[in-house]
Formats: sequence, C-alpha cells, structure tokens
Amino acid sequence: MATFMYYGHSCFLLDDGRYKVLVDPFLTGNPAAAITADAVEADFILVSHAHSDHIGDAGEIAARTGAEVIGTPEVLALLRPQVDAGKLHGMNLGGSATLPFGKVRLTLAQHSAGVAGGIACGFVLYLGGRVFYFAGDTALFSDMQLIGRKDAIDYALLPIGDYYTMGLEDAALAAQWLGARHVIPLHYDTWPVIAQDVQKYKELTEAMSKAEVHIVAPGQSLAIQ
Repeated sequence: MATFMYYGHSCFLLDDGRYKVLVDPFLTGNPAAAITADAVEADFILVSHAHSDHIGDAGEIAARTGAEVIGTPEVLALLRPQVDAGKLHGMNLGGSATLPFGKVRLTLAQHSAGVAGGIACGFVLYLGGRVFYFAGDTALFSDMQLIGRKDAIDYALLPIGDYYTMGLEDAALAAQWLGARHVIPLHYDTWPVIAQDVQKYKELTEAMSKAEVHIVAPGQSLAIQ
C-alpha cells in the first residue's frame, strides 16, 4: 500500500514501501514546510517548473540522496551544477517513461515556467497499483477531460489557491472533468495571497463530482486506498 505524505505548499512524497517519489520540494523558505531539506529522503524527484516555490531544494536533495530527477529539459538544466547529468531525465509533454516504481507521463499545465524557453508541466504517475495526477501549477483547461479519459485517475492532486493557479470553483470543475475517485487539494494557505477555505472546496467538489476530497495538513499522511 502506498502512502501520501504532505510537506506543505505543493511538496509531497509518495512512498510505495520500496521507492520514495518526492514532488516539487520547496522546503527552505516555505513557511508551511513540515520537514527540512536535509531530512527528507527520495529515490526520485519530480519538478513541475522552475519557480522557486516548486524547484525549491531539488538540486540539494538530489545531490545528497542520489535521487533521479524528472522534468522538462530547460528546468532540469538549472540543476546541472549540483546533479550528475546521468540522474536527470529531461522529458517533454506527452512523453512517458517506465521507472523502477512504475510509470510517469508529462502533461500540459497552463502556467509560466520560471526559466527562459521552458514550459510548466504536470505528471501522471503509476505507483503502488494506483494512478495519480499531479496538475502542477495550472489554470483550468479543457484537455483535463482528455487526461481523465486516457487514464482512470485514482487520486488527483490539484492546486486551489487562486491568484497564481485555479481557485476553488475551477479546481472543483477540474475534479469533475478528470473523473478522479479522490482529490487532495494543494498550493493554498502558504501565504495570505493564496489563503482559501479548504472545507468549502471539499463541499463544492463533492457536490459536483464523484470525487472524495481528502484535506491533508502539512506533516500529515494519507494511506492510499
């Protein structure tokens, strides 16, 4: 059985008991961080884009742990001074790779990238017998319906903070379009500008989709069903 551990903002860890997959490890300087960059463990790191609140401590953690890093080429190029080139998987939208923990595919995200010439992305992950969709930072876009058609999504990890990403209503519609069985909201309450009523999001999403919304506080974990 896999476990989801939330470290705050958009940073989380998926652990299938053998492999640890760390996503968007913004820990240093994160007021909501539930762990420090020198304490977190990872076998693989996924980076959705190069804004500092997502690429965060990826280079330092990868250098310390030997983790392999997955993202787009322009974003991963920023990590070359710290991470061996053989550990960097510079993929692109629509591309997929089979890795020891399962499979990962890069998906579209409607967001700026934080690096010249780059693009932001999301990820579909097959891990521990379940399918996860991490949207990354994104606006609502209609091709979320295609993502849900291509993969039977068990858990959708969606930003709800508004201002920089989807807000409550758009993220609720995203859950509907994706057809996800479960939703975990991310990227909210880190700073006042993205403060949100997460309970309202849960009520709205469960009223308009089949998803069960799990509110996980930083430092808490969720057993994947």
